[in-house]
Amino acid sequence: MASVREAALARRSASKVTDAAPDDATIIGLLAAAERVPDHAALRPWRVIALRGAARSRLGAALAEASGLSGDAAAKLAAKPERAPLLLAIVATITAHPKVPEWEQDAAAAGVAHLLNLLLDDAGWGVMWRTGPYTRHPLVADMHGLGPNEHLLGWLYVGGVPEPTRVPRATRPLTPNFSSFD
Repeated sequence: MASVREAALARRSASKVTDAAPDDATIIGLLAAAERVPDHAALRPWRVIALRGAARSRLGAALAEASGLSGDAAAKLAAKPERAPLLLAIVATITAHPKVPEWEQDAAAAGVAHLLNLLLDDAGWGVMWRTGPYTRHPLVADMHGLGPNEHLLGWLYVGGVPEPTRVPRATRPLTPNFSSFD
């Protein structure tokens, strides 16, 4: 198993994946680790919804309806959730709390999403966190069965990693976006 640093440095979004996908038991095991993110007041302000099979088509229909598009444009948008065999909807569940503002609860839920993304990648799965202009549309929320205190942060598209068909592109060295003050 790679160190956290090695896993973070190796992680790369997978825009294309195969039809293989982790089962629910695997997701639950990885989520047990991802849920170790900092969580002020132990509110657990997140939940994860697995969308497989026909649920992806229902999401596509909700996205198309939310967009107001028709014809080919609507069909193209409706097909997007079919790009991976498993979509993990990341939901922020907000609880009124005197010491934990909504933004902090969103940050904790996003932390779970990011760590789950990293864990899936480290386990050998292809993953990409996707959002879009309809992520918080009421029709999309209804499709997921969200409550009035919940909103989507996006979806982790998960599948198998295809065999490389080309040489990976060279990555430029990154300089951390960091400042220090005395």
